[in-house]
Amino acid sequence: MGQQEIESQHRERRGAQCVEALRKNGFDAFFLPDRESVRSLILLECGKAQSIGFGGSVSIMELCIREALAGSGKLLLDHGRVAPEEKQSVRLAQLTCNLFLSGANAVTLDGCLINLDGVGNRTNALTFGPDKIVIAAGINKIVADVQEGIRRIKTIAAPLNAKRLNLATPCVASGLCSECDSPQRICRVYSIIERKPLYSDITVMLCGEPMGF
Repeated sequence: MGQQEIESQHRERRGAQCVEALRKNGFDAFFLPDRESVRSLILLECGKAQSIGFGGSVSIMELCIREALAGSGKLLLDHGRVAPEEKQSVRLAQLTCNLFLSGANAVTLDGCLINLDGVGNRTNALTFGPDKIVIAAGINKIVADVQEGIRRIKTIAAPLNAKRLNLATPCVASGLCSECDSPQRICRVYSIIERKPLYSDITVMLCGEPMGF
């Protein structure tokens, strides 16, 4: 058995364990082998929705979902693509859209979703409001437990996202969290979803390839 096959089987086993735990915790969950499979399934969900919110996820950006929907006539609520004075109204509209698309900063092997937000629009929309929520997460987001998930956020997700957003936080320079007091700090709202919220429809799509930060 070659290295590639060994790694593929390892990813599939971790993905299957994670999906089983997510389903036990009330989520709809699927393990899909590659990005194109995830993209196709998300676009099927988009076909059922008229208003679609984008949570600022690099994973969703990498799938080029928004580009695929250009000219579709759907209301695309993407606060990253509007003027600064429009961002807040778009964020508010995301809370009541038909379909909200997001990534996850970490997904635990026992079926918890962990996210960090600077504003709170993404973490709010992930728990209550939209008719349907779809979370796409690469194999790189799977962690053993909540503690490891938070560590992953502090050492990988937050520094890379701060750099992506051109922020002048200490972690951009050092690559490590220093629990800073920077006005531009994005580590403000942690969300740990242990079970599917009672009145929310959440589907988690785990990808066998790495996606996002």
